[in-house]
Amino acid sequence: MASVLLVEDDPFVKWAVIRDLTNSSHTVRSVGTALEALREVSRNPPDIVVLDLGLPDLDGAEALKMMRSVSDVPVLIATARDQEAEIIQLLHEGADDYVTKPFSGEYLNARLAALLRRTSGGKRSETLVVGGLRVDVRRREASLNGRQLELARREFDMLACLAARPGEVVTRRELLAQVWQQPYGEDQTIDVHLSWLRRKFGERAASPRYLHTVRGVGVMLEAPPDHSPVSLS
Repeated sequence: MASVLLVEDDPFVKWAVIRDLTNSSHTVRSVGTALEALREVSRNPPDIVVLDLGLPDLDGAEALKMMRSVSDVPVLIATARDQEAEIIQLLHEGADDYVTKPFSGEYLNARLAALLRRTSGGKRSETLVVGGLRVDVRRREASLNGRQLELARREFDMLACLAARPGEVVTRRELLAQVWQQPYGEDQTIDVHLSWLRRKFGERAASPRYLHTVRGVGVMLEAPPDHSPVSLS
């Protein structure tokens, strides 16, 4: 579906939103401060931003102004503030839509879908390409150098999560939240699924080509320099 940047510092709200959006096949990455959000929007623009106003380093309204100076990415404000005058001001300053807390996952998904239709005609790319890897999010299909990969559900979800952020380290906590919808869990779960993915990629942990472990942090997917085919036998 869409790549979503969630800007939210409340851990309970964050995990609930990530769970609901990933269950609807969106790819979600999250940050907890305005400055992190600005870096993400500048470096790796998402399809849409869900922006909380009560951030610890900068008010979300100020973050919106700064975001608008570097990007025209659609921004949906998620706020507990319900003063009409403030909401109108935010819309004038560049917000594309807003939802007031509390809200259900179904309601948020509906507002996101409507916003994406308005801003892009519903024609967002659903295929992620990293070197010889192609991940079709809508069809839940993946291929490497033209050969179809047979992936279990969690394997595909993990691969899609990594492919949405090529060249970036995705932390173990983010993987647990986006793939398993859990804020905490066993690292072994990630390691086992990563091992299965590597086997299907035809690579080993000792000599990775696409799937790189950053010890103590997470996993990064990036294209090998030569993009040459590998044996998948």
